[in-house]
Amino acid sequence: MLPTRHYEAKKILCPMGMEYQKIHACPNDCILYRKEFETLTKCPRCGVSRFKVKDDDMDEDNMKKGPPAKVLWYLPIIPRFKRLFANVNDAKNLVWHANGRKSDGLLRHAADSPQWKKIDTLYPQFGSDPRNLRLGLATDGMNPYGNLSSKHSSWPVLLIIYNLPYWLSMKRKYMMLSMMISGPKQPENDIDVYLSPLIEDLRLLWDEGVKVFDAHGNDNFNLRALLFCTINDFPAYGNLSGYSVKGHYACPICEENTSYHQLKHGRKTCYIGHRKFLRRNHSYRRLKKAFNGCQEDKIAHPPLTGEEVYERVCQVNVTFGKILKKPIMKNIWKKNSIFFQLPYWAKLDVRHCIDVMHVEKNVCDSIIGTLLNIKGKTKDDVNSRKDLVEMGLRLELQPQAYGKRTYLPPACHTLSKVEKKSFVHASAKLKYHKDTLQILRVLSQWKI
Repeated sequence: MLPTRHYEAKKILCPMGMEYQKIHACPNDCILYRKEFETLTKCPRCGVSRFKVKDDDMDEDNMKKGPPAKVLWYLPIIPRFKRLFANVNDAKNLVWHANGRKSDGLLRHAADSPQWKKIDTLYPQFGSDPRNLRLGLATDGMNPYGNLSSKHSSWPVLLIIYNLPYWLSMKRKYMMLSMMISGPKQPENDIDVYLSPLIEDLRLLWDEGVKVFDAHGNDNFNLRALLFCTINDFPAYGNLSGYSVKGHYACPICEENTSYHQLKHGRKTCYIGHRKFLRRNHSYRRLKKAFNGCQEDKIAHPPLTGEEVYERVCQVNVTFGKILKKPIMKNIWKKNSIFFQLPYWAKLDVRHCIDVMHVEKNVCDSIIGTLLNIKGKTKDDVNSRKDLVEMGLRLELQPQAYGKRTYLPPACHTLSKVEKKSFVHASAKLKYHKDTLQILRVLSQWKI
Protein backbone atom coordinates (compact mmCIF):
# COMPACT_ATOMS: atom_id res chain seq x y z
CA MET A 1 0.00 0.00 0.00
CA LEU A 2 1.35 3.40 -0.99
CA PRO A 3 1.10 6.13 1.67
CA THR A 4 -1.84 8.45 1.10
CA ARG A 5 -0.32 11.45 2.89
CA HIS A 6 3.07 13.11 3.06
CA TYR A 7 3.15 12.57 6.82
CA GLU A 8 2.69 8.80 6.41
CA ALA A 9 5.44 8.70 3.79
CA LYS A 10 7.83 10.44 6.21
CA LYS A 11 6.96 7.92 8.93
CA ILE A 12 8.05 5.12 6.59
CA LEU A 13 11.21 6.73 5.20
CA CYS A 14 12.67 8.36 8.32
CA PRO A 15 13.24 5.09 10.27
CA MET A 16 15.07 3.78 7.18
CA GLY A 17 17.69 6.52 7.51
CA MET A 18 16.29 8.74 4.74
CA GLU A 19 15.16 11.69 6.82
CA TYR A 20 16.02 15.26 5.92
CA GLN A 21 16.45 18.56 7.70
CA LYS A 22 14.88 21.76 6.44
CA ILE A 23 17.20 24.55 7.60
CA HIS A 24 16.19 28.17 7.04
CA ALA A 25 18.85 30.43 5.56
CA CYS A 26 19.35 34.14 5.10
CA PRO A 27 18.44 35.20 1.53
CA ASN A 28 21.78 37.01 1.35
CA ASP A 29 23.74 33.90 2.44
CA CYS A 30 24.84 35.46 5.72
CA ILE A 31 23.84 32.71 8.18
CA LEU A 32 21.86 29.54 8.70
CA TYR A 33 19.10 29.76 11.29
CA ARG A 34 20.48 27.04 13.53
CA LYS A 35 22.27 26.86 16.87
CA GLU A 36 22.48 30.39 18.32
CA PHE A 37 20.43 31.83 15.40
CA GLU A 38 17.63 29.27 15.53
CA THR A 39 15.01 31.52 17.21
CA LEU A 40 15.72 34.72 15.26
CA THR A 41 13.22 36.13 12.78
CA LYS A 42 15.65 38.32 10.86
CA CYS A 43 19.32 38.15 9.98
CA PRO A 44 21.55 39.78 12.61
CA ARG A 45 24.02 40.89 9.92
CA CYS A 46 21.95 42.31 7.07
CA GLY A 47 18.58 42.71 8.83
CA VAL A 48 16.59 40.86 6.13
CA SER A 49 13.54 38.94 7.30
CA ARG A 50 13.78 35.19 7.73
CA PHE A 51 10.38 34.77 6.04
CA LYS A 52 8.89 35.98 2.80
CA VAL A 53 7.10 39.29 3.35
CA LYS A 54 5.59 41.87 1.05
CA ASP A 55 7.55 45.05 0.44
CA ASP A 56 4.87 47.25 1.97
CA ASP A 57 4.26 45.01 5.00
CA MET A 58 6.71 45.83 7.78
CA ASP A 59 4.55 44.61 10.66
CA GLU A 60 6.67 42.68 13.18
CA ASP A 61 3.97 40.01 13.67
CA ASN A 62 3.57 39.38 9.96
CA MET A 63 7.34 38.98 9.59
CA LYS A 64 7.11 35.86 11.77
CA LYS A 65 4.60 34.20 9.47
CA GLY A 66 4.68 32.70 6.04
CA PRO A 67 7.18 30.48 4.21
CA PRO A 68 10.92 30.89 4.73
CA ALA A 69 12.75 33.18 2.33
CA LYS A 70 15.46 30.59 1.61
CA VAL A 71 15.91 26.96 2.62
CA LEU A 72 18.80 24.53 2.82
CA TRP A 73 17.75 20.91 2.48
CA TYR A 74 20.21 18.73 4.38
CA LEU A 75 20.06 14.94 4.23
CA PRO A 76 22.13 13.63 7.19
CA ILE A 77 24.81 11.26 6.00
CA ILE A 78 25.35 9.16 9.15
CA PRO A 79 21.95 7.37 9.05
CA ARG A 80 22.49 6.64 5.36
CA PHE A 81 25.90 5.09 6.00
CA LYS A 82 24.30 2.90 8.67
CA ARG A 83 21.67 1.81 6.17
CA LEU A 84 24.38 0.85 3.65
CA PHE A 85 26.19 -1.38 6.12
CA ALA A 86 22.88 -2.96 7.17
CA ASN A 87 22.61 -4.50 3.69
CA VAL A 88 24.77 -7.62 3.24
CA ASN A 89 25.66 -6.99 -0.40
CA ASP A 90 26.42 -3.32 0.13
CA ALA A 91 28.50 -4.04 3.23
CA LYS A 92 30.50 -6.57 1.20
CA ASN A 93 31.05 -4.10 -1.66
CA LEU A 94 32.29 -1.44 0.78
CA VAL A 95 35.37 -3.57 1.56
CA TRP A 96 35.99 -4.58 -2.06
CA HIS A 97 38.99 -2.26 -2.29
CA ALA A 98 40.78 -4.43 0.30
CA ASN A 99 39.47 -7.91 -0.52
CA GLY A 100 38.57 -7.95 -4.21
CA ARG A 101 40.80 -5.36 -5.86
CA LYS A 102 43.60 -6.50 -8.15
CA SER A 103 46.87 -4.96 -6.95
CA ASP A 104 49.48 -5.08 -9.69
CA GLY A 105 50.89 -1.55 -9.53
CA LEU A 106 48.49 -0.13 -12.12
CA LEU A 107 46.09 2.71 -11.37
CA ARG A 108 42.62 1.18 -11.63
CA HIS A 109 40.96 2.43 -8.48
CA ALA A 110 41.31 5.29 -6.01
CA ALA A 111 42.96 2.78 -3.63
CA ASP A 112 45.87 2.55 -6.10
CA SER A 113 46.56 6.29 -5.86
CA PRO A 114 49.49 7.74 -3.89
CA GLN A 115 47.07 9.81 -1.80
CA TRP A 116 45.23 6.71 -0.57
CA LYS A 117 48.53 5.13 0.43
CA LYS A 118 49.71 8.32 2.10
CA ILE A 119 46.57 8.40 4.24
CA ASP A 120 47.24 4.82 5.31
CA THR A 121 50.76 5.85 6.32
CA LEU A 122 49.78 9.03 8.17
CA TYR A 123 46.77 7.49 9.92
CA PRO A 124 47.47 3.75 10.33
CA GLN A 125 44.58 3.30 12.76
CA PHE A 126 42.17 4.66 10.17
CA GLY A 127 43.68 2.66 7.31
CA SER A 128 43.77 -0.61 9.27
CA ASP A 129 39.98 -1.08 9.02
CA PRO A 130 38.89 -1.32 5.35
CA ARG A 131 35.32 -0.44 6.36
CA ASN A 132 36.30 3.15 7.11
CA LEU A 133 34.93 5.29 4.28
CA ARG A 134 36.75 7.65 1.93
CA LEU A 135 34.44 10.11 0.27
CA GLY A 136 34.48 12.46 -2.67
CA LEU A 137 32.41 15.64 -2.71
CA ALA A 138 31.01 17.06 -5.95
CA THR A 139 28.96 20.22 -6.39
CA ASP A 140 27.96 22.59 -9.14
CA GLY A 141 25.12 24.92 -10.06
CA MET A 142 22.09 23.66 -11.95
CA ASN A 143 18.88 25.16 -13.25
CA PRO A 144 15.92 22.98 -12.17
CA TYR A 145 13.48 24.97 -14.31
CA GLY A 146 15.12 24.46 -17.70
CA ASN A 147 14.38 27.28 -20.12
CA LEU A 148 11.71 28.79 -17.88
CA SER A 149 14.29 30.63 -15.79
CA SER A 150 17.76 31.11 -17.20
CA LYS A 151 19.18 32.84 -14.11
CA HIS A 152 18.08 30.38 -11.41
CA SER A 153 20.94 28.42 -9.84
CA SER A 154 20.47 25.65 -7.27
CA TRP A 155 23.51 23.79 -5.94
CA PRO A 156 23.27 20.07 -5.11
CA VAL A 157 26.12 18.63 -3.04
CA LEU A 158 26.83 14.97 -3.80
CA LEU A 159 29.00 12.43 -1.98
CA ILE A 160 30.77 9.56 -3.75
CA ILE A 161 32.01 6.53 -1.82
CA TYR A 162 35.42 5.42 -3.10
CA ASN A 163 35.43 2.18 -1.09
CA LEU A 164 33.06 0.67 -3.64
CA PRO A 165 34.23 -1.04 -6.83
CA TYR A 166 34.93 1.41 -9.62
CA TRP A 167 31.94 0.17 -11.61
CA LEU A 168 29.60 0.99 -8.70
CA SER A 169 31.01 4.13 -7.07
CA MET A 170 29.64 6.45 -9.76
CA LYS A 171 26.29 4.71 -10.16
CA ARG A 172 23.23 6.76 -9.30
CA LYS A 173 22.22 4.22 -6.65
CA TYR A 174 25.36 4.90 -4.58
CA MET A 175 25.77 8.63 -5.16
CA MET A 176 24.39 10.42 -2.11
CA LEU A 177 22.66 13.76 -2.34
CA SER A 178 23.79 15.25 0.98
CA MET A 179 22.31 18.73 0.60
CA MET A 180 20.49 21.00 -1.82
CA ILE A 181 21.26 24.72 -1.69
CA SER A 182 18.24 26.47 -3.13
CA GLY A 183 18.46 29.44 -5.50
CA PRO A 184 17.79 31.65 -7.23
CA LYS A 185 21.27 33.10 -6.62
CA GLN A 186 24.33 30.93 -6.44
CA PRO A 187 26.17 30.93 -3.09
CA GLU A 188 29.56 31.74 -4.63
CA ASN A 189 32.13 32.46 -1.90
CA ASP A 190 29.46 32.07 0.81
CA ILE A 191 29.04 28.35 0.16
CA ASP A 192 30.87 27.66 3.44
CA VAL A 193 27.76 28.86 5.30
CA TYR A 194 25.73 26.03 3.78
CA LEU A 195 28.42 23.35 4.07
CA SER A 196 28.69 23.74 7.85
CA PRO A 197 26.17 20.93 8.78
CA LEU A 198 27.95 18.50 6.48
CA ILE A 199 31.41 19.45 7.78
CA GLU A 200 30.22 18.93 11.36
CA ASP A 201 29.10 15.39 10.54
CA LEU A 202 32.37 14.70 8.73
CA ARG A 203 34.29 16.03 11.73
CA LEU A 204 32.31 13.71 14.02
CA LEU A 205 32.98 10.75 11.74
CA TRP A 206 36.70 11.50 11.87
CA ASP A 207 37.23 12.43 15.52
CA GLU A 208 34.94 9.97 17.29
CA GLY A 209 33.19 7.78 14.73
CA VAL A 210 29.77 6.18 15.14
CA LYS A 211 28.72 2.67 16.11
CA VAL A 212 27.47 0.78 13.05
CA PHE A 213 26.28 -2.79 12.51
CA ASP A 214 28.07 -4.60 9.68
CA ALA A 215 25.65 -7.12 8.13
CA HIS A 216 28.42 -8.79 6.13
CA GLY A 217 30.78 -9.30 9.07
CA ASN A 218 27.84 -9.72 11.49
CA ASP A 219 29.37 -7.46 14.12
CA ASN A 220 29.37 -3.87 15.37
CA PHE A 221 32.28 -1.56 14.68
CA ASN A 222 33.21 2.10 15.00
CA LEU A 223 32.75 3.70 11.58
CA ARG A 224 35.01 6.59 10.63
CA ALA A 225 35.08 8.56 7.38
CA LEU A 226 37.46 10.88 5.55
CA LEU A 227 36.83 13.40 2.77
CA PHE A 228 39.25 12.25 0.08
CA CYS A 229 38.85 15.16 -2.38
CA THR A 230 36.34 17.43 -4.08
CA ILE A 231 35.33 17.24 -7.75
CA ASN A 232 34.16 20.42 -9.49
CA ASP A 233 34.65 22.72 -12.43
CA PHE A 234 37.06 25.64 -12.23
CA PRO A 235 34.61 28.35 -10.99
CA ALA A 236 33.28 25.99 -8.31
CA TYR A 237 36.88 25.19 -7.42
CA GLY A 238 37.34 28.86 -6.58
CA ASN A 239 34.21 28.85 -4.40
CA LEU A 240 35.29 25.77 -2.43
CA SER A 241 39.01 26.44 -2.08
CA GLY A 242 38.79 30.19 -1.55
CA TYR A 243 41.23 31.03 -4.36
CA SER A 244 40.41 33.83 -6.81
CA VAL A 245 40.17 32.02 -10.15
CA LYS A 246 39.49 35.19 -12.15
CA GLY A 247 41.76 37.97 -13.29
CA HIS A 248 45.48 38.11 -13.92
CA TYR A 249 46.48 35.61 -11.22
CA ALA A 250 43.91 32.93 -11.97
CA CYS A 251 46.36 30.00 -11.87
CA PRO A 252 46.30 28.38 -8.40
CA ILE A 253 49.69 26.79 -9.07
CA CYS A 254 51.63 29.89 -10.15
CA GLU A 255 49.69 32.40 -8.00
CA GLU A 256 51.51 35.79 -8.22
CA ASN A 257 53.92 34.30 -10.75
CA THR A 258 51.17 33.66 -13.30
CA SER A 259 52.25 34.68 -16.80
CA TYR A 260 49.39 36.63 -18.33
CA HIS A 261 48.78 38.99 -21.23
CA GLN A 262 45.79 41.28 -21.70
CA LEU A 263 44.52 41.08 -25.28
CA LYS A 264 43.68 44.46 -26.75
CA HIS A 265 41.21 43.35 -29.42
CA GLY A 266 39.90 40.13 -27.91
CA ARG A 267 39.46 41.94 -24.56
CA LYS A 268 40.37 38.83 -22.63
CA THR A 269 43.22 37.72 -20.46
CA CYS A 270 45.35 35.00 -22.01
CA TYR A 271 47.81 32.95 -19.97
CA ILE A 272 51.16 32.28 -21.55
CA GLY A 273 54.46 30.85 -20.38
CA HIS A 274 53.33 27.22 -20.17
CA ARG A 275 56.72 26.01 -21.39
CA LYS A 276 58.19 26.72 -17.96
CA PHE A 277 56.59 23.46 -16.80
CA LEU A 278 58.75 21.50 -19.27
CA ARG A 279 62.13 20.07 -18.32
CA ARG A 280 65.14 22.37 -18.70
CA ASN A 281 66.51 20.72 -21.84
CA HIS A 282 63.20 20.37 -23.69
CA SER A 283 63.43 21.46 -27.33
CA TYR A 284 60.23 23.52 -27.12
CA ARG A 285 61.92 25.94 -24.73
CA ARG A 286 64.22 27.15 -27.53
CA LEU A 287 61.47 27.69 -30.11
CA LYS A 288 60.45 31.29 -30.77
CA LYS A 289 58.17 31.55 -33.80
CA ALA A 290 55.99 28.64 -32.73
CA PHE A 291 55.14 30.34 -29.43
CA ASN A 292 55.38 33.93 -28.17
CA GLY A 293 58.54 34.97 -30.04
CA CYS A 294 60.86 34.36 -27.09
CA GLN A 295 62.78 31.50 -25.56
CA GLU A 296 61.61 30.22 -22.21
CA ASP A 297 64.15 30.23 -19.38
CA LYS A 298 61.84 30.30 -16.35
CA ILE A 299 61.30 27.34 -14.04
CA ALA A 300 57.85 26.63 -12.66
CA HIS A 301 57.45 26.72 -8.90
CA PRO A 302 56.19 23.49 -7.33
CA PRO A 303 52.53 23.60 -6.22
CA LEU A 304 51.84 24.60 -2.64
CA THR A 305 51.31 21.88 -0.08
CA GLY A 306 48.22 21.85 2.08
CA GLU A 307 50.16 23.19 5.06
CA GLU A 308 51.51 26.09 2.98
CA VAL A 309 48.02 26.95 1.73
CA TYR A 310 46.67 26.89 5.28
CA GLU A 311 49.42 29.27 6.44
CA ARG A 312 48.30 31.74 3.78
CA VAL A 313 44.57 31.57 4.47
CA CYS A 314 44.43 31.08 8.24
CA GLN A 315 44.60 34.86 8.81
CA VAL A 316 42.04 35.75 6.13
CA ASN A 317 38.86 36.93 7.87
CA VAL A 318 35.73 37.21 5.78
CA THR A 319 32.19 38.15 6.79
CA PHE A 320 29.81 36.10 4.71
CA GLY A 321 26.84 37.68 2.98
CA LYS A 322 26.10 39.53 -0.25
CA ILE A 323 24.72 42.80 1.08
CA LEU A 324 27.48 43.98 3.40
CA LYS A 325 30.15 46.18 1.91
CA LYS A 326 33.30 44.14 1.82
CA PRO A 327 36.78 45.65 1.87
CA ILE A 328 38.79 45.45 -1.30
CA MET A 329 41.20 42.60 -0.69
CA LYS A 330 44.48 42.45 -2.55
CA ASN A 331 44.98 38.90 -1.35
CA ILE A 332 44.32 36.32 -4.06
CA TRP A 333 43.00 33.99 -1.33
CA LYS A 334 39.45 35.10 -0.56
CA LYS A 335 38.79 33.09 2.59
CA ASN A 336 39.89 30.35 4.93
CA SER A 337 38.02 27.41 3.43
CA ILE A 338 35.71 25.51 5.77
CA PHE A 339 37.39 22.27 4.71
CA PHE A 340 40.41 23.20 6.81
CA GLN A 341 38.25 22.52 9.85
CA LEU A 342 38.85 18.85 9.02
CA PRO A 343 42.11 17.91 10.82
CA TYR A 344 43.48 15.92 7.90
CA TRP A 345 42.63 18.34 5.08
CA ALA A 346 45.91 20.28 5.13
CA LYS A 347 47.93 17.06 4.86
CA LEU A 348 46.30 15.82 1.64
CA ASP A 349 48.36 16.16 -1.52
CA VAL A 350 45.33 16.65 -3.79
CA ARG A 351 42.37 18.39 -2.22
CA HIS A 352 40.40 19.70 -5.21
CA CYS A 353 40.07 17.95 -8.57
CA ILE A 354 38.85 19.47 -11.85
CA ASP A 355 36.24 17.22 -13.42
CA VAL A 356 37.25 15.61 -16.70
CA MET A 357 33.95 16.30 -18.46
CA HIS A 358 34.42 20.08 -18.50
CA VAL A 359 38.07 19.83 -19.54
CA GLU A 360 37.45 17.31 -22.34
CA LYS A 361 34.35 19.00 -23.68
CA ASN A 362 35.69 22.54 -23.66
CA VAL A 363 39.03 21.62 -25.22
CA CYS A 364 37.41 19.37 -27.82
CA ASP A 365 34.78 21.98 -28.73
CA SER A 366 37.47 24.61 -29.19
CA ILE A 367 39.63 22.35 -31.37
CA ILE A 368 36.79 21.10 -33.54
CA GLY A 369 35.21 24.55 -33.85
CA THR A 370 38.53 26.09 -34.93
CA LEU A 371 39.45 23.31 -37.39
CA LEU A 372 36.04 23.31 -39.08
CA ASN A 373 35.77 27.13 -38.83
CA ILE A 374 32.32 26.92 -37.24
CA LYS A 375 30.84 30.38 -36.90
CA GLY A 376 30.61 31.40 -33.25
CA LYS A 377 32.74 28.43 -32.14
CA THR A 378 36.11 29.09 -33.78
CA LYS A 379 38.90 30.80 -31.84
CA ASP A 380 40.58 31.93 -35.06
CA ASP A 381 38.68 35.12 -35.80
CA VAL A 382 39.51 38.70 -36.82
CA ASN A 383 40.21 39.84 -33.26
CA SER A 384 42.63 36.98 -32.61
CA ARG A 385 44.51 37.83 -35.81
CA LYS A 386 44.71 41.50 -34.79
CA ASP A 387 46.06 40.49 -31.39
CA LEU A 388 48.79 38.47 -33.13
CA VAL A 389 49.79 41.60 -35.05
CA GLU A 390 49.72 43.62 -31.82
CA MET A 391 52.07 41.10 -30.20
CA GLY A 392 54.33 40.98 -33.27
CA LEU A 393 53.67 37.28 -33.94
CA ARG A 394 52.93 35.51 -37.23
CA LEU A 395 52.63 38.68 -39.24
CA GLU A 396 51.88 36.65 -42.36
CA LEU A 397 48.47 35.84 -40.82
CA GLN A 398 47.38 39.43 -40.31
CA PRO A 399 43.91 40.24 -41.70
CA GLN A 400 43.83 41.88 -45.10
CA ALA A 401 41.12 44.35 -46.10
CA TYR A 402 39.57 44.08 -49.57
CA GLY A 403 36.97 46.83 -49.80
CA LYS A 404 34.31 46.11 -47.18
CA ARG A 405 35.49 42.55 -46.68
CA THR A 406 38.29 41.26 -44.51
CA TYR A 407 40.32 38.28 -45.69
CA LEU A 408 42.08 36.00 -43.20
CA PRO A 409 45.08 34.19 -44.72
CA PRO A 410 44.88 30.41 -44.12
CA ALA A 411 46.77 29.12 -41.10
CA CYS A 412 48.46 25.74 -40.77
CA HIS A 413 45.32 24.27 -39.22
CA THR A 414 42.91 25.61 -41.84
CA LEU A 415 40.98 22.82 -43.58
CA SER A 416 39.75 22.88 -47.14
CA LYS A 417 36.15 22.00 -48.04
CA VAL A 418 37.23 18.52 -49.09
CA GLU A 419 39.03 17.92 -45.79
CA LYS A 420 36.04 19.20 -43.80
CA LYS A 421 33.69 16.82 -45.63
CA SER A 422 36.04 13.87 -45.11
CA PHE A 423 36.27 14.72 -41.40
CA VAL A 424 32.47 14.80 -41.03
CA HIS A 425 32.11 11.48 -42.90
CA ALA A 426 34.86 9.86 -40.81
CA SER A 427 33.23 11.07 -37.59
CA ALA A 428 29.83 9.75 -38.69
CA LYS A 429 31.29 6.30 -39.28
CA LEU A 430 32.65 6.05 -35.74
CA LYS A 431 30.50 3.93 -33.47
CA TYR A 432 31.02 6.37 -30.62
CA HIS A 433 31.51 9.52 -32.69
CA LYS A 434 30.90 11.79 -29.71
CA ASP A 435 33.87 10.38 -27.83
CA THR A 436 36.59 13.02 -27.67
CA LEU A 437 39.43 10.50 -27.85
CA GLN A 438 38.14 8.92 -31.03
CA ILE A 439 37.72 12.32 -32.71
CA LEU A 440 41.26 13.26 -31.73
CA ARG A 441 42.50 9.95 -33.19
CA VAL A 442 40.99 10.96 -36.53
CA LEU A 443 42.75 14.30 -36.31
CA SER A 444 46.04 12.64 -35.47
CA GLN A 445 45.81 10.49 -38.60
CA TRP A 446 45.78 13.67 -40.64
CA LYS A 447 48.84 14.91 -38.74
CA ILE A 448 47.16 18.21 -37.97
